[in-house]
This record gives sequence, structure tokens and C-alpha cells, in this order.
Amino acid sequence: MERSRRVLIVEDDAQIAALLRLHLTDESYAVEHAADGPAGLRLLESGAWDLLVLDLMLPGLDGLELCKRARALPRYVPIIIISARSSEVQRILGLELGADDYLAKPFSMLELVARAKALLRRADALAHNARLDAGLLDRHGLILDPLARTARLNGRSLDLTPREFDLLAFFARHPERVFSRLHLLNEVWGYSHDGYEHTVNTHINRLRAKIEADPAAPTRLLTVWGRGYKFADPPEGGGEAP
Repeated sequence: MERSRRVLIVEDDAQIAALLRLHLTDESYAVEHAADGPAGLRLLESGAWDLLVLDLMLPGLDGLELCKRARALPRYVPIIIISARSSEVQRILGLELGADDYLAKPFSMLELVARAKALLRRADALAHNARLDAGLLDRHGLILDPLARTARLNGRSLDLTPREFDLLAFFARHPERVFSRLHLLNEVWGYSHDGYEHTVNTHINRLRAKIEADPAAPTRLLTVWGRGYKFADPPEGGGEAP
């Protein structure tokens, strides 16, 4: 029998938390709730969760810090941020810290449930693809292990966030193909909502800082002006990060 998906809600508004619990429980998810940041962190670190629903304005430890702590854990858990902070800057900041989706309050509970299902389907697909692509990806000294989720460049271990790894692995599986920012959002992040494209730029820049000898003159992750980005093999004897 398939186990119930485990969802952690960290929300200090008791009414919102109760509604979230009700709707997610109706989908047969096993739901736990924490009403402040420290309690949320304790629960997060103590169990294997399938989804984290996270408010930003929390007592004791804010949601952005909790999001960062979640992304530092070895096991990847999808994160939906729910917040009264609805500005584009706040949405982008949450996504750049590792959240998978962002809903501004007030929001539809049915929409949240739909997005939760989509993220869980995406997580299942990524795990399935990793099992299918169990072999190493070797791109001229850049070696990715989809199962162990590790990356090495010229024998040197790369310290990548989960999203950086997913993005680099996607590029490595499709060398020389050009992808727009919206296409990358849809394939790697699992959504293509307007206004989120800047988070792709940020992750590209972070990857360049880790894999390029000169991030200002990249030889692997290239910008194709007016179209998007592509992953290319570096020129012989050059363009390698130290």
C-alpha cells in the first residue's frame, strides 16, 4: 500500500492553518502544523516530508530563513510559500532562496491544492528520471551523478543547491539546444508564471560562478541573445574553471 504524502504547514494564523489542514487532509495527505518558525524547523529536521507549505511572517524564525534551512537539508522537499507580502521582489526573493512556488494571500485553497499536486507530480517525475538516467553524465570534465545528485568539475566537487543541480543536469542532458527562460521555468521549476523569469537569470549567474573560469566570458553556459541559454562544450584546452 502506498504511504500517505506527508505535508508540513508552518503558519501562525490558526484559521488559515486549519483550512489548509482540512483541504490537504481531504486529498489523503498526512498533515502536521507548526505555528512558529522554531517549531517548524524542529519538525522539518525531524522527519521526511513530501511538501512544505510555509508562511513568511512567522514568530521566532521567519519563513525566508526557514526556506534556506530547508534547502540545506540533504533531502529535497518541495516548498510553497504563502504570504501577505505580494510584491514581485518578495516573490523573486522566495524563489531564489529555493521555494518552488509562491502564493500571495488571500489565495484560493483549491488553487493551493492544485499547485501542491503539481509539485508532487514533478518531484515524482524527477525521481523517476533520475532512476532512468542512473548513469553518469560526463560533459568534458563536468560529471553529474543524477542518483547521488553530486557534481564534479575536473575532479573538483561542486557545491550546488538542489535547484542549481536540476538546472545544470537539464542543460547537460540537452547540449547545444537553446532554451528560453519560460521553457526553463516550466521544465526545471515546474511552472511558467509571469514575472518569475528573473530567477532563471540568477541561477544561471550562480552556476557560471561555479563552473566557468571567467563567469563574465562563459564557455559552457552561453547566452543566445533574443532566444535564451544553451549548454556548450568548452573549446579545447581552454575555458575550464580552476
